[in-house]
Amino acid sequence: MNAGDDYRGLAWAHGALTVQRLGAMLAPVTFILEDGRQISPMHIAPWSNEPQAQALPGILRKLRGEWPCVPFGYSVPADGWPEDWARAMGPPESGEEIHGHSSNHEWTWRPSSRGSLSLTLTYPEGSPVEHVERTVRPDPLAPAIDIVLKIVVRRACRLPIGLHPVFRLPFETGAATLQFGGFDEGRTYPHDVEPGAALFARNKTFFELTAVPSRNGKAVDASRLPLAAATEELLQIEGTDGAAALVNHEEGYRVDLSWQKEHFPSLLLWYSNRGRKAAPWSERHLAIGIEPICSPFGLGPATALADNPIAQSGIATALEFSPEKSFVTRYRIEASAL
Repeated sequence: MNAGDDYRGLAWAHGALTVQRLGAMLAPVTFILEDGRQISPMHIAPWSNEPQAQALPGILRKLRGEWPCVPFGYSVPADGWPEDWARAMGPPESGEEIHGHSSNHEWTWRPSSRGSLSLTLTYPEGSPVEHVERTVRPDPLAPAIDIVLKIVVRRACRLPIGLHPVFRLPFETGAATLQFGGFDEGRTYPHDVEPGAALFARNKTFFELTAVPSRNGKAVDASRLPLAAATEELLQIEGTDGAAALVNHEEGYRVDLSWQKEHFPSLLLWYSNRGRKAAPWSERHLAIGIEPICSPFGLGPATALADNPIAQSGIATALEFSPEKSFVTRYRIEASAL
């Protein structure tokens, strides 16, 4: 397959999109709004065209937009974690990759119907996953994209899975707003996501995104983006209605994400707010991940399958898969003018 086939694009009356084979990542995306303006809401990492990026792990090499993670997450050391979490945390599985095989390798184009792009990826022999399929289809009648993910397994298994939409943010502090309906409970990360770049208090619960406990004892409005502080953080939201939106006040648009909440009972918010100093991040990475998941903070399969504190509370952190029936989930990204 020649290099020119590493990307394929589609144009329709309401926009244009590109999908890359690496990670099957979707971006750039241009939507044409009802008032005629063109907007590009999906994030593209600032290093994605730099020569040194070729030495990075697959997921980081050309990090961009939206993609599926099967399985979702990655293992971290249990040192310094609260005891109830540390008990549930196991070592990385053999061959474990950050956010799964799907995030780090080049997919293969599949034949697809007119007006859509479809890809597939076969997993290594030892994996319980046989292959994954992904179809990206613009809505011919709207500035919107419908996406289908199919997972076929070799044997019955439980896995954490997630979707990984990452959105571009305006430069000015607080110029965008995260919005979703009511939720049952939010959780702060039980440790440091990035040493020296913490903002939220460890292992706390909250009930309003506008009042998240911080390390200095005050509440932070985590709905207004970008945040003022240089930080790298995660929040996990439980009990949403399967929809969230990012409103960009500076550019006058909103982008809505909707998903099947029966498949993804939690929503992970990844605040990448210039907090990571090491290359390739280099204090220049500014984006928000709005990620529907069935996972405990993306802590990897061992923790997801264990009796971790989120699972103990009655919220699934892994899904059941069977070779008798393929798993199929659908979700949508849609833009509109303010």
